[in-house]
Parts: sequence; C-alpha cells; structure tokens
Amino acid sequence: MGQKVHPHGLRLGPVYNWSSRWFFSNKRMYREAFLEDCRIRGQLMKKYSFAGITEVVIERAIKKITVIMYSVKPGMIIGRGGKGLEEVKSIITSRLQSYKKDKKTKIDLKIEPVKKPYTNAYYVGQIIAEKLVRGLPHRAVVHSTMSRVMEAGVKGVKVQLGGRIAGAEISRVEKYFQGTIPTSTIREPVSFANYPSLTKSGYIGVKVWICQKS
Repeated sequence: MGQKVHPHGLRLGPVYNWSSRWFFSNKRMYREAFLEDCRIRGQLMKKYSFAGITEVVIERAIKKITVIMYSVKPGMIIGRGGKGLEEVKSIITSRLQSYKKDKKTKIDLKIEPVKKPYTNAYYVGQIIAEKLVRGLPHRAVVHSTMSRVMEAGVKGVKVQLGGRIAGAEISRVEKYFQGTIPTSTIREPVSFANYPSLTKSGYIGVKVWICQKS
C-alpha cells in the first residue's frame, strides 16, 4: 500500500487537512477556483523556493480570499518594511479571475514560520535535490540529511532516489531508511514529498517519507 497510495491523500481528514478550503456548488466556479489555486500555489512555491517555502494554503469565503504561506525563512518573503508582501499580493491578484471582475474581494495574506524544518518532507527533499545539483556524493548527502532529520525527534525517515544517479548510463532506484515508517497506518502522521533534481546527466527524482511522531 505504501507504494500505491499517496501518504498525504490517504490521511486527509483523520490527520491532515486540505490545502484548499472552500466549496462551490456551481461546477464552473469550482473548476475556475481549482485552476486558480493550482496556478497560485505553483508560482509561489517556485518563486519563493529560496525562502524554504513548504506549503501554500488557500481559503475562500464570500468576498474574501486568505492565503497562508508556510516558510522556513519568512523574513525573506516579508522583506524590509513588508515590501515583499505587496509583491506576493500582486502575484495572487494576477491569477484571480474573480478579483479582476470584482475589485472589492479582500485578499488576506499570512506568512507562518516552520518551527521544525527537518520534520517537513518537502523541505528535506528540496535540500537533497539542491545538493545533488551541485554534484555532491549522493550517499553522503542522503545519510547526513537523514541524520539531521532523526536528530529533530522523528520516528523514522525514508529517502528514495530514482534516475541516472551519479551520472550512471542506466537509471536505477536507491532507497535509504532510518527508524520506522508505518506507511499503511492511517493514524500515523507521515509527511511525504517528491522533488525533482535537474543534474548534468538528467533528472533525479527525490522522494521523502518522514514519520513525524516520535
């Protein structure tokens, strides 16, 4: 089951909440809002990757849209005197069709810090991917990162690399474990993320599972 079901999707409801929190009975409005959320989330995650952004939550209400950004370095997003927030709002408004039609829609922006970054699978995957791009030895990178994850007080961590690892001509898959990862147990909070690493030889896929309960 751990290889067939997305660990986060399996636990939606009992353990985790949805990243988009709203409801439209109108199919057309639902479709437009879904596409807007995907575009906003994708652009913010890409643009502010340097700030260690791990998640973007979007909540919609009548005449109000709340965007919550979780970042390891929130100060890099906010900027000096809060100038960075205006840039974030301009990105959000450029993607919102409802805002273009009705300027009265209020946009509420919140930047939340990630207190324990090494317990977040997306941040850990990003660190491993960036080091692989720089050409560092993959085994040393994975083992050192997993050691820091275990020091953060988690129950277990699993890392999987797939692709032309270390520039090999034939692609392969390598898995690394520390601790225990109960992927089939729904009540266990298992953080999962995959992150692409574009090396000189091609893409290497990085998958990370972290059981956050110590």
